[in-house]
Amino acid sequence: MVMTGHGLFGAGAWQSGLTLVLEAVAVMGSPGPSTMAVMATSAAFGCRRSLKFVSGAIAGTVAVLLAVATGVVALMMSVPSLGLGLTLASAVYILYLALKIAIAPPLSRQAGAGLAPSFAAGLLLAIANPKAWFAIAAVFTGSTLAASAASDALLKAAGLAVMIVLIHLFWMFGGVSLAGFLGDPVRSRLTNVAFGLILVATTVVALIR
Repeated sequence: MVMTGHGLFGAGAWQSGLTLVLEAVAVMGSPGPSTMAVMATSAAFGCRRSLKFVSGAIAGTVAVLLAVATGVVALMMSVPSLGLGLTLASAVYILYLALKIAIAPPLSRQAGAGLAPSFAAGLLLAIANPKAWFAIAAVFTGSTLAASAASDALLKAAGLAVMIVLIHLFWMFGGVSLAGFLGDPVRSRLTNVAFGLILVATTVVALIR
């Protein structure tokens, strides 16, 4: 059965789907703690060594998406002390990661596989990223793809999961593209420090909004 308006298979559903994608690009894909960390890590450590971190960031962001879709966010927001504690913990962790990126040695001097942030580091960063919670919640509730609440949530979760992967890969390859430029030790050091500062700045902006 073809449904009209915002129903599944209706013209309105396709328009809402396009709106969902555009909002995801604009809101979730814009510079933030997670995307900047992915780009900075890829630039500082190269594609191969940063892949675990990027995979962790994707997994963590998808976990945030699932939390939004299942109503966990609404429950967390109803407990102010819990929200404040998580915000402080996320800020401390992101500051630590920013420092790790800032002091990363130039690509030409790196040796060993244990230098780059791990899968767990990417996972924790994504979950601790304050922008992810607010951005995903805003995009998730901004459009309707199906008349059934369950179908609507499932469709939006699937679509946004794909967007999360594409957005993180975009920023990762953006960072990898800087590898040649970062061959010079001085440029590499300055760029790593700049990325660390940007990561801190984007986190501060996300927290005060």
